[in-house]
Amino acid sequence: MTNSAPKPPSIREILRAYDLDPKKSLGQNFLTDSAYLDRIVETADLTPQDAVLEVGPGLGALTARLADRAGHVVAVELDDRLIPVLRGMFGTREHVEIVHGDILALDPGAFMGSFYKVVANLPYYITNAVVRHLLEASPPPSLAVVMVQEEVAERICAEPGDMSILSVSVQFYAEPSIAFRVPASAFYPRPNVDSAVLRLESRLHPAVASVDGTAPAVDVKRFFTIVRVGFSQKRKQLRNSLSGGLHLPKETVGAALRAAGIEPSRRAQTLSLFEWARLYRALEHET
Repeated sequence: MTNSAPKPPSIREILRAYDLDPKKSLGQNFLTDSAYLDRIVETADLTPQDAVLEVGPGLGALTARLADRAGHVVAVELDDRLIPVLRGMFGTREHVEIVHGDILALDPGAFMGSFYKVVANLPYYITNAVVRHLLEASPPPSLAVVMVQEEVAERICAEPGDMSILSVSVQFYAEPSIAFRVPASAFYPRPNVDSAVLRLESRLHPAVASVDGTAPAVDVKRFFTIVRVGFSQKRKQLRNSLSGGLHLPKETVGAALRAAGIEPSRRAQTLSLFEWARLYRALEHET
């Protein structure tokens, strides 16, 4: 196992030493509670054989713990002010790499290799985009442990009746679960809402790639076109929203819904991921 470094200074001590203020524009709320930092690392089930991608390391509190457990850590930070801080903290730890860049402009699979995990405290304002970007990477992480706004975590883990485009999009690629919740008081500066740590276990294949083990892979773009249209007018019955959005006769859409075992009067938020898959199959030659 990698030798651990001395205990790093506190977030406030680092900010004072480098004359820094958290940037609201980058959603910088630094987790300062050691107990929650430790729980995040434990949730990731790290071993010395693991390669870990950290998105937004900030001032390195989580990075230090990852470096103690994993064999290789790549920390991608957008804020150029924090790069000297991070390189100063981890310059002597050869298995830690600090990358200055925007994760949304990078291909995680290209520089992390065939097997890696993601651990991150994600800024609220880019959560959805980053999660989707990571899960769509080739290859995706085998496991992602990410801290997000509590409400977003609940939406991602929603079940039929409360589904959204976000929950369908994430569950298409991964099995999500809420590991634990983190109060706003655990951060500096304190955010206005509580957070939750999500555990996202990537599926070997997208969940609807094969409904019964024999069906061919879905056209992902077409699948999500149908999903987006279905959710475009949530209060409307699916027969009406899909007919208008896909420019198909209501009779055609109604027949496809019934063929998929879905009552045409249902609404988008009530469908399970696998009902969307059956609907996609039923509409495959119509869209």
